[in-house]
Amino acid sequence: MTQTLADRAARGPATGPLASLAQWVMLTAGWRRIAVAMAAGALGALAMPPFGLFPALVVSLGVAVWLLDGAATGRRGNRGAIGAAALIGWAWGFGYLTAGLWWLGSAFLVEADEFLWALPLGVVGLPAVLALFYAAGFALARLLWTRGATRILALGVGLSACEWLRGHLFTGFPWNTLGMALGQNLWPMQGAALFGLYGLTLLAIAIAAAPATLAVADTARGRYAPVVLAALALAVLCGLGAWRLPAGATPNVAGVRLRLVQPNLNQDAKFRPENRQDILDRYLELSDRAAAPDRTGIADVTHVIWPESAFPFLIQRDPESLARIAAAFPAGKQLITGAARMETPVPGEAPRFFNSILTITAGPKLGDVYDKVHLVPFGEYLPGPLDATLRALRIRQFVSIPGGFTAGNRETQRIMTVPGLPPIAATICYEAIFPGAIVPGPTPSGPPPVPGLILNLTNDAWFGDTPGPRQHLAQARLRAVEEGLPLVRDANTGISAVVDPYGRVTASLPLGVEGVLDAGLPARIPGRTPYARFGDLPFALAWTGALLWTLAARRRSA
Repeated sequence: MTQTLADRAARGPATGPLASLAQWVMLTAGWRRIAVAMAAGALGALAMPPFGLFPALVVSLGVAVWLLDGAATGRRGNRGAIGAAALIGWAWGFGYLTAGLWWLGSAFLVEADEFLWALPLGVVGLPAVLALFYAAGFALARLLWTRGATRILALGVGLSACEWLRGHLFTGFPWNTLGMALGQNLWPMQGAALFGLYGLTLLAIAIAAAPATLAVADTARGRYAPVVLAALALAVLCGLGAWRLPAGATPNVAGVRLRLVQPNLNQDAKFRPENRQDILDRYLELSDRAAAPDRTGIADVTHVIWPESAFPFLIQRDPESLARIAAAFPAGKQLITGAARMETPVPGEAPRFFNSILTITAGPKLGDVYDKVHLVPFGEYLPGPLDATLRALRIRQFVSIPGGFTAGNRETQRIMTVPGLPPIAATICYEAIFPGAIVPGPTPSGPPPVPGLILNLTNDAWFGDTPGPRQHLAQARLRAVEEGLPLVRDANTGISAVVDPYGRVTASLPLGVEGVLDAGLPARIPGRTPYARFGDLPFALAWTGALLWTLAARRRSA
């Protein structure tokens, strides 16, 4: 069995302040070890949007390496080391997720009289559960651990696997995946076009953790080689990203003039059915507001876009409101809006409600519809096993819809067709955070049309002026790079934006501002990106190669 670095550190003096710090971290135990792991994880959250401090992740993962180095074997042998690593991983993940997702608590304060009691479950309980993925990731890393620099790769293998699982299991929640430390910056984010968010995650972990060897390696080569390789990998990633970016602006699609309406409606008592006329008045006034000499209102644009859940009522079943919209939109103008939709109920059955995107034209005529497929657990529906129990306790989901929303059909999910626009890959709210799930796959009727843009309608009013809406935009922006498609994002309170297929924001409205955003539609890239073609296969191949390398290194050092 290999000798641990903690054993060597205990017998020999450390040299230099960094080595002394590493020795202290490795020798921590009990509650101090848990506290150090939590603090390190919380520090790592500063690498996420909107802060983007990559050095914070360097320190955070460096401490994680030293903690794993110090995971003592004790009386239970290697099994005890893996158990200690899992506990370290849980504490690190809990600190990381709590510091990065605290803003979720804002949603519990919107209707505090009904949901305040559950605030600790969202702010502390959710991170505590999701941290189990990090416990598994650290345990896998410790299982592959070696004395040399390859243990940096072992951490990359373990943590990137746990991040992939976090994004897929139990409906998935890939928010603040570690790859976003690279995926928010224009040059390195271009790598997502090749291997997606999870490929960036493997790279980000390996690059950020490499400097840990400066404090604990036996030789100069062991100390500096991982850091040089990490710096070289980051330089190559940035260099290729800079090479991929075109020198000029992306050309716009001819004949498309968009108006994004950001009403800045608070998610409070004002957003009630009894205020329907005031709310509709606000949308119509903004839609026809003069924003520039050549943009005097609806007459000078081709498509007006309103955000997710624009109305506190069923617009398609309100003839008066539809008539007002029809009167405001001349023939040939298109309104694309988020709205709750009720399906005509079957006799004897309860009606079904959908979180949808509707298209409305003069007449009024209802055009193509998209129903949200990936619903938010507890936000838009109560998970099946808990549904009856929670409703018996008079607990409902956040969105006040009888019975909650019904998910759109995954098998028949399709590209939206709107006159005057390229085919649309539609997403609602947090559907935009799921890599590889933006463009639907083949349906029973054949492959869908190739999309020309990603449309994301959202309502981030639940989370106020916090990092949440900014993180949401950053993740949606990365989907544009992965798929090679422009992104059009309309948000109730912001941030509304148009993003070209390289992740460059061409126009935006800030958070918490009422206004309109007039913009052209950037063209998609020619062809398809490797990620759009192969999905997570390049990441899987890189991950498998890293796993085999660490296994070989462990065998050599045994």
